[in-house]
Amino acid sequence: MAALHLAFALALFTGHAAGVNNGLARTPQMGWNNWNALGCDVSESLLLDTSKKLVDSGLRDVGYNYVVLDDCWSHGRDEEGFLEEDLEKFPSGMSAVADELHRQGLLFGMYSSAGEMTCARYAGSLDWEENDAKSFAGWGVDYLKYDNCYHMGRFGTPKLSFDRYKVMWDALNSTGRPILYSLCNWGEDYTHTWGMSIANSWRMSGDIYDSFSRPDDLCSCIDASSPFCIAPGTHCSVLNIINKVAPYVDRGQPGGWNDLDMLEVGNGGMTDEEYKAHFSLWAALKSPLLMGNDLRSLSAASLTILNNPAVIAISQDPVGHSVYRVRRELNVAKDKYGVGEIQVWSGGLSGGDQVVLLLNAAGEDARISASLEEIFLHDGPEGSAPQVNEEWEVFDLWGNRMDNALAQKILDADEKDVEKLWKQANWYNSTKISYKEGLKKMDDRLMGKKVSKINAGGSLTAKVKRHSVEMFRLRSVGHGGKRKVHAKEEL
Repeated sequence: MAALHLAFALALFTGHAAGVNNGLARTPQMGWNNWNALGCDVSESLLLDTSKKLVDSGLRDVGYNYVVLDDCWSHGRDEEGFLEEDLEKFPSGMSAVADELHRQGLLFGMYSSAGEMTCARYAGSLDWEENDAKSFAGWGVDYLKYDNCYHMGRFGTPKLSFDRYKVMWDALNSTGRPILYSLCNWGEDYTHTWGMSIANSWRMSGDIYDSFSRPDDLCSCIDASSPFCIAPGTHCSVLNIINKVAPYVDRGQPGGWNDLDMLEVGNGGMTDEEYKAHFSLWAALKSPLLMGNDLRSLSAASLTILNNPAVIAISQDPVGHSVYRVRRELNVAKDKYGVGEIQVWSGGLSGGDQVVLLLNAAGEDARISASLEEIFLHDGPEGSAPQVNEEWEVFDLWGNRMDNALAQKILDADEKDVEKLWKQANWYNSTKISYKEGLKKMDDRLMGKKVSKINAGGSLTAKVKRHSVEMFRLRSVGHGGKRKVHAKEEL
């Protein structure tokens, strides 16, 4: 809550908030959204039951603090043109829901669309932006997901889409309340080139679905990495989305992030290894981490993926740089959909550390190696980066994953026993010490498990299961991993 009050003070001091400087989303936002698992099945009890689960499961305390209500909450407009909540679904009203979430140390998000209707055909906000921004602010909303359905043809060039979305941005700022602004226009009109000027995050592709690699006609781009793809669609797999974002991962920055869509962890369509890869990639690519499962039926295995502080620390690292893809191999074994590739991703972290992901999206297990020359390619090509000549300690970021048995005890525990279990687990609590401070102190819970060392000029090698990832933090031995700086220090 302190960050929220600081952002509010900044907004008042400057008179308005411009682009990524509204004080919010300085690291990618984290939370939960109902849409992927529940669609229109929304209610006051859903939000309050979910908020309780966020607290009791410890997910709030590893960083998931936004509870975002998606579509289907509205009853339409009153005689003065203001949105009304559906009081059958939300009998206490939205202000009361917001108050209860805030009491629990959580933040409240809501949804609308920059169209005449929302995607589920409820009242949209196009041409009603000022009224709706006042309603959201008056209800105590902290986050707006703003969709793209029924836009009345006001798209087709970056300027048309920018202008349409900027109206709501200006309206939100005029309320004086800091509200995180999350664009959901599916990457249309090159959002990655202008989203950072008005929003805290922007969707860069069509909607995800619960598949690791399956192609689908609804996500019809033949060349998933082409910026000229103008049919973003839906039913986009994890692999399709990461291939789409690869050419412009550098567009994300503190205050504004490429949004790869909600997490599917726990919805049942992928294996544990695929969900682990999905979560690892979203964290390393600096996507917002919005859980999209029904937390009321959260499994122990899903909890142990979602609550891994060593991986979340990559997402929340104060440097704010995404990983880059440094290798992509297509001549590998294919899966049942005829899809198969191996990828290596690498990126810089605070303190001179480096994160490396060895992704096996092929149809069989593989042994993957990446040389220091590859790993530090963006610090200097052809082995010219000084880090290539350093020695590195290697930490497995999944090496200390919570045991399923402990996770199940936490999920089954009575409210009075939960705190005791968390103390026994000694799990990281970002509400007590931020990831930034924990990383400064090199908290062991954020470092992962030390597994090996790479000599100067050497390579990182690991066996990686099919449709899985191995994820490592590299720490320089003695030299500090110094690197060139290309932007001002913001965090």
